[in-house]
Amino acid sequence: MDGTPLAESVSIVLAGNRNAGKSSLLNAVFQKDVAIVSPTPGTTTDPVTRKIELGRLGACSVTDTAGLDDEGELGVQRIEKTKERLESADLVLFVSPQDKPVTQSEKELLSWLERKKLVYIGVNTFADRTADESKLHFFPTGKSVTLCTASGMRPDITPLLEKIESLENAIRRELTPVEGIVHEGQFVMLVTPIDLAAPAGRLILPQVETIRDLLDRDCSALIVKERELYDIYHSLGRKPDLVITDSQAFSKVAADIDDDQKLTSFSILFARKKGDPLYFIESLRALSRFPKGGRVLVMEACSHHRQADDLGTVKIPRLFRQLVDSEAVFEHTRQMPEHPEEYDVIIHCAGCMITQRMMNEKTGIFKTNGVPVLNYGMFLAWANGLMPRALEPFPELYGAYVNNY
Repeated sequence: MDGTPLAESVSIVLAGNRNAGKSSLLNAVFQKDVAIVSPTPGTTTDPVTRKIELGRLGACSVTDTAGLDDEGELGVQRIEKTKERLESADLVLFVSPQDKPVTQSEKELLSWLERKKLVYIGVNTFADRTADESKLHFFPTGKSVTLCTASGMRPDITPLLEKIESLENAIRRELTPVEGIVHEGQFVMLVTPIDLAAPAGRLILPQVETIRDLLDRDCSALIVKERELYDIYHSLGRKPDLVITDSQAFSKVAADIDDDQKLTSFSILFARKKGDPLYFIESLRALSRFPKGGRVLVMEACSHHRQADDLGTVKIPRLFRQLVDSEAVFEHTRQMPEHPEEYDVIIHCAGCMITQRMMNEKTGIFKTNGVPVLNYGMFLAWANGLMPRALEPFPELYGAYVNNY
């Protein structure tokens, strides 16, 4: 990897009406032309994302979006794409031309941001023009900056950058993979199978992030494949403080290490990092109550070429039919279902390619509809008889399981 993944960057989304100055602002932030600027309304169609380092915030992704007042059939679709990006934003830059009256779409966006309790900054553009009376007090006190975005010149965005950095503590950060479960000087063994699904020449993202997190915490990491695990583990002079495995190798790994060895999986690390692990644990009840011939939706957050023995389309359905219901009906998707209430359980991937906010938005919809949700790691740990052992490194999750089952 040669950069911070988008899912691990602070997500900054520019939003506002057409011709509000969003693309000009994006170019100003990057100090070069990364977006097309034109007086023609609707120049920006699909969201445009670029990566940047912003002071104390570190790695950020900045996304320019279509105008919220777009028109026509395509305009409706563009607005939906904009709303999707806003749902997952860590920080919204609400761009509004100060020389134009407040519009209904702007009122609705401000109300939505306040209702969702999202972190935002109002950016009043075109400061070189006379301000409309309705814009003078549109944004709450202390939540806006004013910039001169006259055509053909780069605005001084120092006030905006200072405002962004001042919100460092207000922007919610995701846990890192091993945060709170390992300490300086500890020794961790990582079991990383190299099979058909493994990307050529590299490790998958959860493995890479976990290795880096261990190094940042001054821990030692030993990486092995499952075939070599038994010999290497039993030849060690020092027992690992923790073993972390790919979920698919749970059963073999558990058989090859000591019974009292602390063990978990990358997927469970990411259940805690990206999702709502307590709801995942609660949802395990659905497996014992699953109706005959019920419907299961397997969801993935990223696009990859499925192999012959794919986890989501082959291995999980096979295990589910062996252990839960031989007549279960499986469907697979990489998009939110229109009618989640039609499913008896949803099994989601680890979510390494999306943000925690995005995962929580999905889970919130499922909760509202009363649909149980598991992630790959939780299901596979249960299927391999490793509950609650796989939760031992996480006292809160372990206690939740023990108290409920």
